[in-house]
Formats: sequence, structure tokens, C-alpha cells
Amino acid sequence: MTRKLAAMLLTSLSLATGAVSSAAAADFAEPAVVKPTYDIGVCGEPSVLGFITRRFDYKAANYLHANIAIAEIRDMGLSRYEPRDYTHLVEREYCYGTAVTTDGVRRPLWYLIERPWGFAGVGRSIEFCIGGLDPWYVYGANCASLR
Repeated sequence: MTRKLAAMLLTSLSLATGAVSSAAAADFAEPAVVKPTYDIGVCGEPSVLGFITRRFDYKAANYLHANIAIAEIRDMGLSRYEPRDYTHLVEREYCYGTAVTTDGVRRPLWYLIERPWGFAGVGRSIEFCIGGLDPWYVYGANCASLR
């Protein structure tokens, strides 16, 4: 009888411990990792994307000597924002995206929008780099200066 009682006691304790540990594990579940998201703002404006597309057409024909163009720009986003203040006279928005070219290859696209810029400080400047299509590393290895 004592063995039977001891076995029942051990079984009930192990079941109780299992119920407590599963409840405790549920209480301490790690929260889901949330990436910071930004409003893409000017990074997705048609005028900016159109400028990049037209300017790339010119660069591909005159510098790369390649018959290639941007067919689509997708997955745009803002990676960094530097507001204008008394120490920084130019506002900078660092953007990224994916450029799908006419040869069917998807390449990373990095671009920078600076304001106020241009003639007499009016307007904006847009610099861009497409990964793998900067043979002279104008923007550093893998477009590093625009990231």
C-alpha cells in the first residue's frame, strides 16, 4: 500500500509541476521582434522614382554602354533621416528599394534626397546607386556612401 501511495503521490506531483511549468513558460514568452518602420514619404514619390529611371537610362547608354533600363522600382523605404537644424543646413533622406531591370535581374537600389539643394539653394538633389552597376565605385563598394 505504501508503494502504491508513493507512486500516486509522485504522479500527482509530476503532473502538477508540468502544469505549473507550462503556465510559467507561457507567462514568459518573448515578445515578437518589431522592426522600426518609417513612413516612406518622399522615397516613394513618382517624381523621385521617375528622375532615377530617366537618369539611369542616360548613364546606362553613355557610361556603362549597356542596353539596360529600369523596368520597375519596388519595395521602397526610408533607411535614415537627417533633419535640417542649425548645425545641418541640408535635410537628408536615405532611401532604399529594389530595381528590376530590363534584363530581368533584381538589384538593390540606394538613393539619397537632399533639400534644399540645387541652383541657389532651391530644389532638391537626388543621388542613386544600383548594386552591381557602379563599376567605378563612385559611391563606394556596394553603394556604401548612400546606405
